[in-house]
Amino acid sequence: MNKFISGLMILGLLSLTVAPSFAANIADVGENYWANKEINIVVDNDIMSLNGKQFNPEGNMTRVEFVNALLKVLSNENLNVSIENKFSDVTKATESYENILRSQQLGLVYGYPDGTFQPERTVLRSEAQSVISHITKDMNADKSILNQFKDANAVPAWAANVYAKTINYGIYVNYPDSRELRPNDNLSRAEAAVLLARLKGKLDLVKQEYIGATTVEHLAVTKKAPNNEVKVNNVERVISEGNVLAVAFEDKFKSEEHKAGDVVTFVAPENINTQEGTLVLPAGTKFVAQLNEVRDPKWFNKNARVYPQLTQIVLPSGEQVAFNAKPFTKDNSLKEGTWMTAGKLALCTVSGAAVGTGAGVGFAFIPDPTKIGTGIAIGAPVGAAVGLATGLVTKGLQYHAKSGEVVYVILLDDASVPATKAAL
Repeated sequence: MNKFISGLMILGLLSLTVAPSFAANIADVGENYWANKEINIVVDNDIMSLNGKQFNPEGNMTRVEFVNALLKVLSNENLNVSIENKFSDVTKATESYENILRSQQLGLVYGYPDGTFQPERTVLRSEAQSVISHITKDMNADKSILNQFKDANAVPAWAANVYAKTINYGIYVNYPDSRELRPNDNLSRAEAAVLLARLKGKLDLVKQEYIGATTVEHLAVTKKAPNNEVKVNNVERVISEGNVLAVAFEDKFKSEEHKAGDVVTFVAPENINTQEGTLVLPAGTKFVAQLNEVRDPKWFNKNARVYPQLTQIVLPSGEQVAFNAKPFTKDNSLKEGTWMTAGKLALCTVSGAAVGTGAGVGFAFIPDPTKIGTGIAIGAPVGAAVGLATGLVTKGLQYHAKSGEVVYVILLDDASVPATKAAL
């Protein structure tokens, strides 16, 4: 029994571990900057880099910069180069020489008819959209969607299908005027960050031939989990349906204070890693849940039941991910365990006894006496049987959980989580 209580104490201590946010310290991108969120995503994930502490959001995006970032989004920055260089203006001394060849090999950003690549040339907004359209899954997009934009006539004829497709996919930029596409303007670094962050969040739309290799790794949260596979590449970790995760209540919870529809937040008390050592979810990741049902306690010691459904992950960077999980219990509910019910019956039994000798009794076997009452001073247990009978017909317990109390949840669908750097 002491081992059982010690285990609970260890879980409580683990739940206090919270990682700091991974948001980068970017001197020239303020909190209210229009692309702040996306810039932090691409910087945190090493897709785009800083110069010191400067991002230069209004600077132009060059072709080679776009290639470097795109290869990282697609997990192909380490692709083995198997083609020869045919560009007249690119040599082995050219910065990002191998990435330029990787881009050509994959068919991402092509060279020009004159045999040049022009790595330092600025990317146009329409050119960036063309690349994204090219690598995403085919669809018959209705070009009439362009009519909602004031400058639809500025879209080149060759780019009409490109824009129709990427607008339908939601991977485009229309800032500062939401009704303008400005296809012939230079692509700024901030605009590139928005495109790349949106592409990163929708990798399921990318054709498989452009995505880097994936390996299968394994979680080891509990041996009872129906599945423990995680598909890993440089871009994402796909946690397979049937995996079980340990999450902790962010705040104190009392079932009598909640109703169906309420939102409850859980957190990852520590980094969730695969057995092979890959970080899947960093400590401090939040899990947003909605209560589908809250059942009150019933007579004859039937405890309250709480039915949360986890619907979203919020990473420390602020990035949000769809998630579908429920408690890993027989009926997917949370309720007080048998020890708590036994403790309540014992207290009822003892409280029914005659007091006379003034002897004090403590119940060391109850995991958390504060949930059902503190110690009771008793005398000779003459009325114990009366107390037991009374306890058997009382209502069950409410469900209470402390901040940091750990529960286990099972995934009902695969969850695709962006690759994230561990806290330093």
